[in-house]
Amino acid sequence: MAAWHGLFRAATLTIVFAIGPVIGSAFAQTPQPQTPDARIVVTGEGSASAAPDYADISAGVVTRAKTAGEAADTNAKLMAAVIGALTDAGIARNDIQTAQFSLQPVYTSPVSGSEQKLTGFSVSNRLNVKIRDIGKAGVILDKLFAAGATEIGNIEYLHSNPSQLLDQARQAAVADARRKAELYAKAAGLSLGSVAFITEDTGSAPPMFGKMLRAAAPMAAAPTQILSGEDTLRVQIVVGFDVAH
Repeated sequence: MAAWHGLFRAATLTIVFAIGPVIGSAFAQTPQPQTPDARIVVTGEGSASAAPDYADISAGVVTRAKTAGEAADTNAKLMAAVIGALTDAGIARNDIQTAQFSLQPVYTSPVSGSEQKLTGFSVSNRLNVKIRDIGKAGVILDKLFAAGATEIGNIEYLHSNPSQLLDQARQAAVADARRKAELYAKAAGLSLGSVAFITEDTGSAPPMFGKMLRAAAPMAAAPTQILSGEDTLRVQIVVGFDVAH
């Protein structure tokens, strides 16, 4: 009986060792699902402020006359004066761009039972102007009014290098996320590990500040005051931190 018992044990051990490599090979070929490590996920916010360094404005002339030729001729003369005022103020020609030109018929207001009558033509010519010396914005507006511009609007204060400002906000956002994660980890009795992922909220955009002005009368005696102020760009991110074991 002892002999049979010894043979049975030997056979059993042989089977276990024979099956072992087969099972290992099967696991090597089929990746097994991994249980995700514990993580702390927080939102980080950062901001950076700076004064804009240039401005974009639009300026135009609208004229009306009985004929298209008269309206276009009057408009061309006024626009030449407007462009001359810009160049005299130090604006380079490549910073002046025609944004819109149109010639349209003008009709009388419709009256019940009667047809509209052609009363003349309207010509509109609008420019986009880049003001690199932002401190001269008010002076340039006054010169445009004096030269005959009838519409000035969409004043935007911009940054020539917004990426640098946004990068400062991003660094502040990462620091804010780490501060929050460390606070949560300490409160929960955990140890904070390395960063697992970072995603940025791409829905936010740098702010644009605009103001519409119209010239309905001759230039006022007092100079126009244009204050560019300071812009604040904000970044929001989501950061996942691993929990150290």
